[in-house]
Amino acid sequence: MKNRPSAEWLALPESQIALIAEHQGIAPVPVGAIAKSLGLAVKVATLPVDISGEIKPDTHASAGFQIRVNKHEAKTRQRFTIAHEIAHFLLHKHLIKDGLTDSILYRSKLTNKREAEANRLAADILMPWSLVDSWRTGLKGVDIRSLAPQLASYLEVSEVALKIRLGINGVEE
Repeated sequence: MKNRPSAEWLALPESQIALIAEHQGIAPVPVGAIAKSLGLAVKVATLPVDISGEIKPDTHASAGFQIRVNKHEAKTRQRFTIAHEIAHFLLHKHLIKDGLTDSILYRSKLTNKREAEANRLAADILMPWSLVDSWRTGLKGVDIRSLAPQLASYLEVSEVALKIRLGINGVEE
């Protein structure tokens, strides 16, 4: 298991890392509070069935952008979508222009490379290694694969997202 932050996380300015880390001491990580700290407005809305979320300009938000997530998707999916859109803001703000809409497969008008970057940073935001490691304390010798459902529930993420994060079941992050 890779137990280190992504290159995207390590490339963030210290001030942004510190701001996000302030919220990562408890599980589930309050992703809405992170967005608010960054000056992003978050709205839960009815979006087309094939759209998970979007980030677009908003003159009313202090950072100038609004995130919208599909209210018809599972809460775990909404949380990852918010983190994914935060990642686009942090990594690709200069590419957002009139807005980015992410499909249910987290595809937008950006390249697959940019979408993968946003997914990796979203995982760092929602599933920090500090929380994963603290949860696993005292579980030495227990196969993490058997505990994935409980850990996913603790972090309020999907089991699939967690397994990708942990690099288990043959899926690497």
